[in-house]
Amino acid sequence: MTLSIETPALLFSATSLILLAYTNRFLTIAQIIRSLKKNYEEVHNKSILLEIHNLNKRLTLIRFMQLMGVLCLFLSVFAMLLLFVEMQNVAIYLFGLSMLCLLISLGISFWEISISVNALRVHLSDLEEFSKKD
Repeated sequence: MTLSIETPALLFSATSLILLAYTNRFLTIAQIIRSLKKNYEEVHNKSILLEIHNLNKRLTLIRFMQLMGVLCLFLSVFAMLLLFVEMQNVAIYLFGLSMLCLLISLGISFWEISISVNALRVHLSDLEEFSKKD
């Protein structure tokens, strides 16, 4: 099997866009947590604490998503460097490891999205119960 220097370069644009999306998620959740913390300090509602806990878990997952994404990019660049110095076999394995990191990052992303969807469903079920009472 041969690997050309252009193949690892293909991951650059995809990985960069994914990292940008992860960063946007992180910033949005951080902003929501700050807002909820202010609300909790005023109201001391237990549901706010549960929401903050859920968001904290999502922040941890996003951090690992970002870590795997950056590692993917790093390994791709390193594979390109090895291809440049004509170390084909090692470059192939590093590129494979890079793709594995990307796959792990995407898997964690799916997990984080699932947590988000479940939290939204809880909010919607509260609304449905409230509307049935009226």
